[in-house]
Amino acid sequence: MVALLIAILLSILGRQFNFYIRGIDAYAGYCMGAATFLALAHTFAHGEHIRVTLILKRFTGSPRRVLELWCVALGIAVSGFFAFYACKMVWWSWKFNDISTSNDATPLWIPQLGFAIGSVVLFIAMVEEFFLVLRGKPLDDTPAELARTE
Repeated sequence: MVALLIAILLSILGRQFNFYIRGIDAYAGYCMGAATFLALAHTFAHGEHIRVTLILKRFTGSPRRVLELWCVALGIAVSGFFAFYACKMVWWSWKFNDISTSNDATPLWIPQLGFAIGSVVLFIAMVEEFFLVLRGKPLDDTPAELARTE
């Protein structure tokens, strides 16, 4: 996030004082993408992702536990899919020496690392959540104060 701020400020200053840093807009985009994906697991672990609990709250006991496990298993499948293909994309970009089409010609595997690492960490967080739910942790443990404001 700090690198994104610096890139944007340099771009603004460049327009004001007539200097140009090649690829600064591309670097701002890379930083924004990396910040987004690197924050996914932390956001998930703190229950800040949007969770649709309308159906889940209607069940109790064993059916609810099965539904919770199914939801987390689906999350594992989706995040695993993204993690696998993100890593594959980084590998192929490195192997073929793929470079940015902007005027900075950055090797694309470098900014793609944020996407891949963030996706893998989210997958790990989902697997951890699955085992926590399997051990008895409720999937929806949102504090009452937070639930009232939604």
